[in-house]
Amino acid sequence: MSDGAPILRVREVSKSFGAVAAVRDVSFDLYGGEAHALVGENGAGKSTIVNMLAGVHRPDAGAIELGGHPQDLTTPADAKAAGIAVIYQEPTLFPDLSVAENIAMGRQPLGRFKTIDRAAMVRQTAQLFARLGVSIDPNRPARGLSIADQQLVEIAKALSADARVVVMDEPTAALTGVEVERLFAVARSLRDDGAAVMFISHRFEEVTALCQRVTIMRDGRHVSTDLLSDLTVDGMVRKMLGRDLGALFPKQDVEPGAVAVSVRNLTRDPVYVDVSFDVRAGEIVALAGLVGSGRSEVVQSISGVDPRDSGTVEVGGKILPPGSPKRAMAAGVALVPEDRRQQGPPTEFTAANIDQFNF
Repeated sequence: MSDGAPILRVREVSKSFGAVAAVRDVSFDLYGGEAHALVGENGAGKSTIVNMLAGVHRPDAGAIELGGHPQDLTTPADAKAAGIAVIYQEPTLFPDLSVAENIAMGRQPLGRFKTIDRAAMVRQTAQLFARLGVSIDPNRPARGLSIADQQLVEIAKALSADARVVVMDEPTAALTGVEVERLFAVARSLRDDGAAVMFISHRFEEVTALCQRVTIMRDGRHVSTDLLSDLTVDGMVRKMLGRDLGALFPKQDVEPGAVAVSVRNLTRDPVYVDVSFDVRAGEIVALAGLVGSGRSEVVQSISGVDPRDSGTVEVGGKILPPGSPKRAMAAGVALVPEDRRQQGPPTEFTAANIDQFNF
């Protein structure tokens, strides 16, 4: 726990978009050697704070200070130059460049004739990964990396730029438990090396596992900043909501209805074999398993994205043909994929123009 001066200070910042006040008079400090959680409901203003730190938005009022000096972060380049790195939920790497090229972008080492020294670039990338304790080939293309590995590449990029403040904006939303723990190990190493880590999450178990200090926001305003040791989960929830959770989301008893989806003997050897289950109207069914157990592939086959060798999928009493997302969607089946950027449809995809796409 740091007792020294803060690396970064947010002082009474406000930001409005038209008539909507997204953030009003918010203040908090980030200390080196600490992980600091920023929590609040959707719409509390967390993303606006992140975007101001990243140089995407300028505050209408207030100040952001680094090392005791006010900063005018008018662009993301300004934020990076000041030593602030932001790791988003969906990383934005150049897919057709190598991992090393992505990390060195804009700061490539040069050789004798002012050309890019690719050997040095790969060597420096390998040293960064060794420092972080991760194993990723610097020469492999960024395309095809998992979300977890993409985020580790972004962290290595921040490390290569000597970032003093690392902001992690809901980085675990699409990760498995094993991937989350690997990410946390890297975040702890950054924290222990003296960086100030700001962590945004809706998952309290992650906040308690990683952070030492917590700032809570509600309706665009700062509610409190406390040491984690002085808070309980129930206390954080009350501050976030302004009331007890039970009063906001009372438990409801729901009687399951008729079978809405029936999966029988679904097989795609060797990915998954003989999978059967029912989902009834009015209930939520969890499909659980270890990484590589075939969970994602099962739901992708149900939605027609992936093929299947045998078995049936029945929705609303009608058998769905294999390999047809169009027919699955027409039957009312929707899929939210693990990687929305790479696996989701383009932004112009709608029910009205579905026939333009080759499914």
